[in-house]
Amino acid sequence: MSIRATSLTFFVLGAALLAGLGPASPAGGTGVAAKAGAGAFPVATDFRIGGDENQSRFVIDLSRKIDLRAFTLADPYRVVIDVPQVTFQLKPKAGESGRGLIKAFRFGLVMQGGSRIVLDLARPVRIEKAFVLDAADGQPARLVIDLTAIDRESFLRTIALENQASRSEPKKHEEAISKGVGDPRPLIVLDPGHGGIDNGTRAASGENEKTIVLDFALMLRDKIEKVGKYRVVMTRTDDVFIPLAERVRLARMRQASLFISIHVDALGRGDGDAQGAAVYTLSETASDAEAARLAEIENKADVIAGVDLSSEPGDVADILIDLAQRETKTFSVQFARALVGEMKSAVRLHKHPLKSAGFRVLKAADVPSVLVELGFASNRQDVKQLTSETWRSRTADSIVQAVDAYFSTRVAGTPAASEPR
Repeated sequence: MSIRATSLTFFVLGAALLAGLGPASPAGGTGVAAKAGAGAFPVATDFRIGGDENQSRFVIDLSRKIDLRAFTLADPYRVVIDVPQVTFQLKPKAGESGRGLIKAFRFGLVMQGGSRIVLDLARPVRIEKAFVLDAADGQPARLVIDLTAIDRESFLRTIALENQASRSEPKKHEEAISKGVGDPRPLIVLDPGHGGIDNGTRAASGENEKTIVLDFALMLRDKIEKVGKYRVVMTRTDDVFIPLAERVRLARMRQASLFISIHVDALGRGDGDAQGAAVYTLSETASDAEAARLAEIENKADVIAGVDLSSEPGDVADILIDLAQRETKTFSVQFARALVGEMKSAVRLHKHPLKSAGFRVLKAADVPSVLVELGFASNRQDVKQLTSETWRSRTADSIVQAVDAYFSTRVAGTPAASEPR
């Protein structure tokens, strides 16, 4: 089982901890940041990474001073830095490479009011210092993290001694919890994948999966609500990261009748080409190697975002499979087939459009669930369609038709989806 735990937490409220700090060796950015315009949130305008394989420093320039919280995670080795919500205005490709102990870094929103920076490490480290310096003498405010290399045994020993209550976990994301109380209409949960610090896959032309699927889900929500027969809740309505377990928890807590997770796939260079939409259901055994590959990638979303998963059973970095109830599995497959049947007349489908694998986001045992891959970000034709308003509208209409057909069948032949299971 992978070890994921907190090793160190800093809360910074003071200012004068950086006395005598010299400039860090540049590895990215352009030096002193330009003055940021006034806004609701502090702005990150530049970064620098300095040091070697024994000691490294990470610096972010800010428009004003903020508080921070920093801790480490293992397997893979990471430093996670939680801060109040920040507007990141760093250069394109910022974070794709690093220096010294820092291989790369990611940044983004993890919840309303909170942002996160995740440093991917070359080896175990100890956080020597973590603080923010006030702007002074023409220099911007600066967030500084100093790291020192240590051996794995010392790293794990430090983790074991830390108070586990200090682990960083994003706040629960509960959108409109009280909305629709007493409404007998079936509830559909739409789950746009990724978000915030987790961009998902990326097209060669620059489009991020998290943006593509959110735009599509918002359109689909509006079309389903327009029918008038269903209620709709979304796991996210903006660019924020939601842990996989929280997405499932929301569906179960709201006693959803259907859960639709929306994603975009991509193949790496040398892996050939593929195109078209596909629909996945939960299975103990992946239907094929491609389904297994995709499930493994998607199941690591929490690791990418620096979420501490030590409370999860089993090896959460691998494909996690819960045994779903037989009835729920049957309903999931029933809807998936209806979905493929409607989509094939509206959009191009993958050569094998109906698949199954161990997606964690589909593991709610009492909520029929599917994962829809709209297409491949690695295929130019698919990207052109994914960003087309006309294509999105046509595809969303086909999903609405499948939803209608699914619930009509259940009402006619089985207990209604809104009845207790």
